[in-house]
Amino acid sequence: MHSIDAVDLALLRALSQDPRATTVALAQRLGISRNTVAARLTRLEQAGAFREFDRCIDPAVLGHPLTAFIEVTVHQQELARIVTELAEIPEVVQAYGHSGVADLRVHVVCRDTDHLFRIDAAILRIDGVQRTETALSMGELVPYRIQPLVEKLRRGL
Repeated sequence: MHSIDAVDLALLRALSQDPRATTVALAQRLGISRNTVAARLTRLEQAGAFREFDRCIDPAVLGHPLTAFIEVTVHQQELARIVTELAEIPEVVQAYGHSGVADLRVHVVCRDTDHLFRIDAAILRIDGVQRTETALSMGELVPYRIQPLVEKLRRGL
C-alpha cells in the first residue's frame, strides 16, 4: 500500500463520518478538487484500504441476533482446507488464525442457542478439526471503528 498522507487521512476521516458521501461532497468538504478526490479514492481502493460493504449490515436484521466466538483447534497440515470449508458455512462471518491454545477464532452469528449448537457441530464435522470451545457474546461493547485511529494518525502528521 502506498504511504498515507494528510490528504488521504482527511479523506478517510470524512468517509468514516459519512460513508455515502459523493465525490463532489467530499471535495467541497475538504476543499480539494473533485478529480483529486476521485484519484485518491481509486488509489486507496486499489491498495485495499476499503473493506466490503456487507460489514455494515447488522446480522440481527437478517434474523441472526446472537453472536458467538468459536475457538477451533485443528491439524495444522490441513489448515488451508479447513478454512475453505469454514467459509462455506454461511453463519461464519469471520475467522482469524491466531496464537495461543486454539488455532482459529471463528466469529459466527445465529438465530438462537440451538442454531449455535448446530453450527458448532458443523464445524466439528470438518475433517481435521480436533476440538472447539464456544463463547456466546453478551453484547458488543466497543463497536468496530477506525475513526479514532485515523484521528490519531492525522494529529501525528
